[in-house]
Amino acid sequence: MSDDEFSADPARLDRARVHELLSEHAYWATGRTREAQDAAIAASRNYGIYTPAGEQIAYARAVTDGVTFAWLADVIVDPAHRGRGLGTRIVDGALADLDTLGLKRVLLKASPEARAVYLRAGFTELDEPDTWLQRRSQPR
Repeated sequence: MSDDEFSADPARLDRARVHELLSEHAYWATGRTREAQDAAIAASRNYGIYTPAGEQIAYARAVTDGVTFAWLADVIVDPAHRGRGLGTRIVDGALADLDTLGLKRVLLKASPEARAVYLRAGFTELDEPDTWLQRRSQPR
């Protein structure tokens, strides 16, 4: 086990580092501004993994009503630290925190390369996917 530490303490977040990780290494966050990322952080439960020196090397957040539903989003591990199980650790830590809320459902959108991490964590295909709809923003 590594000496890296999982934390759900929002005061530990390195917001600039989170934005850097997502904007430079996450296809889904391409073009996201620092202001938008800071707003997403403010409206979410946030999780990090930190080296013994305090450097943030992984991030995840959950958007939730705190009672019935959560969406796990923006799960990212610094490319220099991948392959060490940090993706599994941050997902497990986030889910352990969310479990304390007694939520009915936690959803996420999984990239093909991370799918195995989520399946090991207990995620399954959507029940009745035909009943779920989405609305995308329209270009202005």
